[in-house]
Amino acid sequence: MLQYVRSLVQSAGITGRRSGDGFLLSPDRFELAATAERMRVDRNGSLVSLLLLEPSAEKNSPREIQGLERRMAERLRLTDTAGWLRDGRIGLLLPDTPEAGAWKVAADLCETYEAGVDRPRCEVIVYPESDPPTHDPPSGDGPRAGVAIDDSENGGGSGDYAGAGAPGGATGQASSATSRFDSLMLKPLPIWKRGLDLLGASLGLAIASPVLATAVIAIRLTSRGPAFFIQEREGLGGKRFPMYKLRTMLQDAENQKASLRDSSEQDGPAFKIADDPRITTVGRLLRKTSLDELPQLWNVLRGEMSLVGPRPLPVDESLACKPWQRRRLHVTPGLTCTWQIHGRNVVPFDDWIRMDLDYAERRSPWLDLKLVAQTGPSVILQKGR
Repeated sequence: MLQYVRSLVQSAGITGRRSGDGFLLSPDRFELAATAERMRVDRNGSLVSLLLLEPSAEKNSPREIQGLERRMAERLRLTDTAGWLRDGRIGLLLPDTPEAGAWKVAADLCETYEAGVDRPRCEVIVYPESDPPTHDPPSGDGPRAGVAIDDSENGGGSGDYAGAGAPGGATGQASSATSRFDSLMLKPLPIWKRGLDLLGASLGLAIASPVLATAVIAIRLTSRGPAFFIQEREGLGGKRFPMYKLRTMLQDAENQKASLRDSSEQDGPAFKIADDPRITTVGRLLRKTSLDELPQLWNVLRGEMSLVGPRPLPVDESLACKPWQRRRLHVTPGLTCTWQIHGRNVVPFDDWIRMDLDYAERRSPWLDLKLVAQTGPSVILQKGR
């Protein structure tokens, strides 16, 4: 997956520093560069700072933006990347740069503005987060205490951004955060996908209503407890939502989970047992036919899930995922995805996540329709169950 993203980045020509017109990457290309940088950090254990600049209204003209581009081209290293965010801000990816170094870059850029002219509103996000997020810039009005190290890559600009102290030129309107890097990489539902979701979920609920009613009656007649099981899951960006299922287990199943953890047949943080002793007789039939998942069509209508997307994990399992695995939260979770088609429980957890990430990069109307069409035969053939 890392090689795949790296090849895309290289083919798009978005590595290194450029000068002149077109210095700032488009939102799509900047997100791709940020994803590649995040993957590098996850792999080698380093860090990256993201400096966000929000130009004032009077400084947002094409001419002024070109001037800011020239300033950045002179100041940034070859390894730094600049581009537009979808919200209209400018982002600077600063590899191997601590927060203080990113604020130094902000201060140096702000000092190029004339006196009395509004400077950009600045924000620094560090990945990975090591300390609780702060919301105020370092204080100070005098010279910065940091020292910039000369680097031949920069053509006269600063090298390593190791400076510490107050970004004097960036104070006043600045704020700092270290926990929102991933939130900027989220991929909201495209219009085509939301349209397919609304159409498919509406038709699905209408057609499945008699089956759902029958299942509800069977559950209530054969075991204690409610017919529906509601569990908190992590969705897009880690936002938690209540996911609905037909109850297939005993009423106190969650209380027994800890004692059964060692019996899980799924590696990684996910918990799965083929012959789970907590499953009821009716529940076993519902699971074999995947009818227990039908209530999630309501989650799809609410926009919390999609017909196709990575399966949402329970909160405790999702939080236990490795950083690279949590990139699956960059897209809306779904009822079915590649993992369901290729064996479900028999797929190693790392491969499961790689399938999710591959889908997130390649999702399209055709791919969604293809996966939905393949889900039926997969359920009938009982793949992985």
